[in-house]
Amino acid sequence: MQSGQIMVGAHEGVYVIKMVGDVRLNLCASFDDFIDSMFKRDDFTDVVFDLHGAECVDSTTLGLMAKIAIRALERGRPKPLALSADEGIRHLLDAMGFESLIEVSDERRDLAETEALKCESPDEYAAREKVLEAHRVLMSMNARNEEAFRDLVHSLELECDPIGKPSARMH
Repeated sequence: MQSGQIMVGAHEGVYVIKMVGDVRLNLCASFDDFIDSMFKRDDFTDVVFDLHGAECVDSTTLGLMAKIAIRALERGRPKPLALSADEGIRHLLDAMGFESLIEVSDERRDLAETEALKCESPDEYAAREKVLEAHRVLMSMNARNEEAFRDLVHSLELECDPIGKPSARMH
């Protein structure tokens, strides 16, 4: 399986997030920073997820995709579009309940030029926080996700003290 990469670009306010290979947790901190900067832009109008090159997308990445969709909808923007012909990825999006947040199409589109998102490996604390946030978003989508991720979220919450620092029992 090809190591994962997230490519980003924009054209006339439409932001393109292209995922390639095995997209996992190690990319999440940089991806989350990109999400924050994207929503701070005055020209933001829409988001397209190009998943044609994705072989696998983990649940943390899916949680960040949901976060984007929710924020876009809260701003009165249309549902983001996810492009993928891969049956496994389409099934995953369906099983997680993304139909309420995004439109899915198998078509290929000539999108904005993209460049690789510079991804730095997050430290353990930052990674834990991103995983926790992403899975809370997934849980908020529907009862099935709430049940599926409850134990993981509970475990991650127990690993942190009230101010969000790793507890001493982790070491």
